Amino acid sequence: MIGFPLGATTTLAELASDPHPRLARLRAHEPVSWLPELNGWLVTRRDLALDVMRDAETFTVDDPRFSTAQVVGPSMLSLDGDEHTRHREPFTAPFRPREVRDGFSEFIERETDRLVTALEPAGAAELRRGFAGPLAVAVVTEALGLVGAGTDTVLSWYDAIVRTVSDLTAGRTAGPAGPEAYAELRTAVEATVAKEGTTSLLTSAADRLALPEVASNAAVLMFGGIETTEAMITNALLHLLRHPDQLALIQADSALLDGAIEESLRLEPGAAVVDRYATRDITLGPASIHEGDLVTVSLTGANRDPAVFPDPDRFDVRRANARLQLAFAHGPHYCLAAHLARLETRIALRHLLDRLPALRLDPAHPTAPYGLVFRKPPTLHVLWG
Repeated sequence: MIGFPLGATTTLAELASDPHPRLARLRAHEPVSWLPELNGWLVTRRDLALDVMRDAETFTVDDPRFSTAQVVGPSMLSLDGDEHTRHREPFTAPFRPREVRDGFSEFIERETDRLVTALEPAGAAELRRGFAGPLAVAVVTEALGLVGAGTDTVLSWYDAIVRTVSDLTAGRTAGPAGPEAYAELRTAVEATVAKEGTTSLLTSAADRLALPEVASNAAVLMFGGIETTEAMITNALLHLLRHPDQLALIQADSALLDGAIEESLRLEPGAAVVDRYATRDITLGPASIHEGDLVTVSLTGANRDPAVFPDPDRFDVRRANARLQLAFAHGPHYCLAAHLARLETRIALRHLLDRLPALRLDPAHPTAPYGLVFRKPPTLHVLWG
């Protein structure tokens, strides 16, 4: 495409490692830009990102190229219109705000206490896989009612699916690990539904959806639930420990913790991008988009739009409008379990900060968020005491 010089020199490796300077330049000069390495458009300005995510008729997920659907099949994540509603509706009830609070608070408190208690004596830990990942797995399997799958097994499925989706999005050939992991997850879902005398979200969904549809939607809920929460906890803790002044504000006023979570989501959303496909020719900002074109929304770019968030690169737990962040997407595909992810992160951070004195980053293990599609630190080593 002619007329998008910044997009022409943007690499996927740069967007995976340190995307923010490049996204700022794109947002300022080419807010909808053609990226040859992506073979599609990248939208970085918040208002234009909202236009894309709100208009499912023009910008659809229902396309054979949609990476997650290539691994787990059609689901609420990869369908639009009436089919999207049919797939999503059987899973919505437990994830409404009151149901989340009443149904999960006690379980999350108990599971968080168990994990922190196991960590306390050591004085050091890696918290992404030593804490955030196991907590996310425990909560999402509890929410679905999945039986017979341990934490390590679920995390192995999740890792394989994430790697495959990331490879497909980046245009790389994906190996068999992702489909194999999904096949194992599908077997576990089928066994859960078939088990007599049990009531769960999976069994109730099976009253309204065919079994393969239950399995594909369970996969995206588990996939999203683990990814969202593991990233939220890890990124938020990293932000707080990197900014002692902001951590001090939280410790002096616990009411600021929710603001810290929203601000962390704004600065580093766990899902960096969402993909859509144009169903017709349309002009979006400076771009003439053609039917069939890939249109990727950079949630990371939109969340640092200075037109909405002054001094956008600053971590400010008292930012008044941080909740306008788009980490959970927007429109028909807004994250179903956003309230649950927020509750998990709030409880997790409170326990960690209250019970691990002088919590700090381990200087022997520097880290930073990384990833083209999903962004979080590969590891988060900390010390306390």
